[in-house]
Amino acid sequence: MSFLQTIQNPGSSDAELVKQFKQSGDLKVLAALYQRYMDLVYGVSLKYLKDPEMAKDAVMQIFEELVTKLRKHEVANFRGWLHVLTKNHCLMVLRSTKNFKTEEWTPGIMQSDENPHLNGILSREENLGRLEDCVQDLPLDQKMAVSLFYLEEKCYNDIVAATGLEWNTVRSLIQNGRRNLKICMEKKMSRENQ
Repeated sequence: MSFLQTIQNPGSSDAELVKQFKQSGDLKVLAALYQRYMDLVYGVSLKYLKDPEMAKDAVMQIFEELVTKLRKHEVANFRGWLHVLTKNHCLMVLRSTKNFKTEEWTPGIMQSDENPHLNGILSREENLGRLEDCVQDLPLDQKMAVSLFYLEEKCYNDIVAATGLEWNTVRSLIQNGRRNLKICMEKKMSRENQ
């Protein structure tokens, strides 16, 4: 697999080639260094992207990134640094492709005789009506605790201070009231659906 022109420079170490590239900006020097690790970059890219064509694209894109990034960073271990750069590049590609999901467009969905938004509002209003009826059916102490907690948004300690009841009593009243409201709502809905 060879995407770049093969440049022979076997005598120079990675550190020497990095230094030489930073000083000269010569892409041939960078290509000689990158050539040594293209198989590594391709392998890591293929592991993350799971698509040979995307992995080949990543190999080229990472070389382009190297042109600017290698000048900015102090690199002691080029192989390790390149591995991390490759992994990060692939993760960014994966994140960006997840954000661009497409759905098949069905014209029938756009035009409908029903107004689903209005249906949701009507359903919510019906539920609120049921809830108001159920709150009225609660025992007086539960009704008071539930109203203070949910409607007036008071915390347990505020309810204790306002009513003089113990904290555990307030908690119990709210829990029992909520359970009784749920039972009442379910009964009303089942009667209406029959």
